[in-house]
Amino acid sequence: MLPVPGGNYKQGSAASEKGRRADEGPQHSISIAPFWMSEHEATYDEFLVFFNDENTSRNSDVDAVTRPTPQYIDLSWGMGKQGGFPVNSMSNHTALMYCRWLYDKTGQFYRLPTEAEWEYACRAGTTSTYYFGDDEKQLKDYAWFSDNSKNKYQKVMQKKPNAWGLYDMLGNVAEWTLDQYDEKYYETLGDGSANPVNEPVSRYPRSVRGGGYLDKPAGLRCASRSGSEPFWNKRDPQIPKSKWWLTDAMAVGFRIVRPQQQPSAVEIEAFYAKYLMAD
Repeated sequence: MLPVPGGNYKQGSAASEKGRRADEGPQHSISIAPFWMSEHEATYDEFLVFFNDENTSRNSDVDAVTRPTPQYIDLSWGMGKQGGFPVNSMSNHTALMYCRWLYDKTGQFYRLPTEAEWEYACRAGTTSTYYFGDDEKQLKDYAWFSDNSKNKYQKVMQKKPNAWGLYDMLGNVAEWTLDQYDEKYYETLGDGSANPVNEPVSRYPRSVRGGGYLDKPAGLRCASRSGSEPFWNKRDPQIPKSKWWLTDAMAVGFRIVRPQQQPSAVEIEAFYAKYLMAD
């Protein structure tokens, strides 16, 4: 986990930015409290400790830490697991349950970043299209994407990090956030908002940031946003469809954050209950 200093920034993209979409504006100034963020995307090596933990309850009650349902196919699709590959093909629910499990094991509160936190950390004090500048020709030095990934994710931390030491914020696997995705959400935010989050009320769509190994450069811009879709799980044979796995979201993963100021135990339990019940 690396420290991300608190501060202010302009979320979204300027109207003149190449590749800009309507859901990235209008830009607005917001403030972010300090937090810690994982240096790289969660890896299979880390996630499999949770997945294989026989001591974790199978109870479906959100007040207990539940185990993921068994995978009926290899959801890494042969791209690699152990040795530093990012975990993929899991739902927002799964990523949050991993955070809940970490809290149970360590006593430290972990969660997914908000959209605002994610973009703030990604930009690392910059205002350019990418955190290294505006020239997409340099993207190959910082990210795995359609031009260099060979259509599969790669081991984390092989490309250059941003100015705050965070690797693979752009490309490799896209990353879940806490927020419900709303293409008009920025229209509701005014300048001066502090730590905003669009709290989820349903499973779809949730906000995903950073782009993945199949995306073009425009999808890897710091301001680029996308929302999850039900078809990401269309080949799941379970009835009802699994909350855990997304068979057709091979390029979606996550990284975790920890606020500098830890909430109380009561607040933590209320947080997990609220965000997991939205699924």
